[in-house]
Amino acid sequence: MARYVDGFLIPIKKKDLNGYKKMAKLGCKVWMEHGALEYYECVGDELDNKWGLPFSKLCKLKPNETVIFAFIVYKSKAHAAQVNKKVHSDPRMQPENFKSMPFDMKRFSTGKFKALVQA
Repeated sequence: MARYVDGFLIPIKKKDLNGYKKMAKLGCKVWMEHGALEYYECVGDELDNKWGLPFSKLCKLKPNETVIFAFIVYKSKAHAAQVNKKVHSDPRMQPENFKSMPFDMKRFSTGKFKALVQA
């Protein structure tokens, strides 16, 4: 069955990872409760690969920063829309609960993807 994915790249200061992890755990709980198939929040480990454009350059990371690579998997585009509608109306995910973000929203990047190959 085809899958649909919401993807995120988030440059973040290393000192803010604990705050981000707390927020990510809540996000995971909420998305999974509302029907997401899989939820991943991954922190950069080896970013200066010799092949292609390294994430560190792509994200213009400073020495005190790393990047979060996150993605949420759904059954289909329609399923993603249903899940996200529920998530965005969930009281736990309202803006007033996130007075300060542990990353710069101006450098946050997101996209929606159709699965091309899967196993």
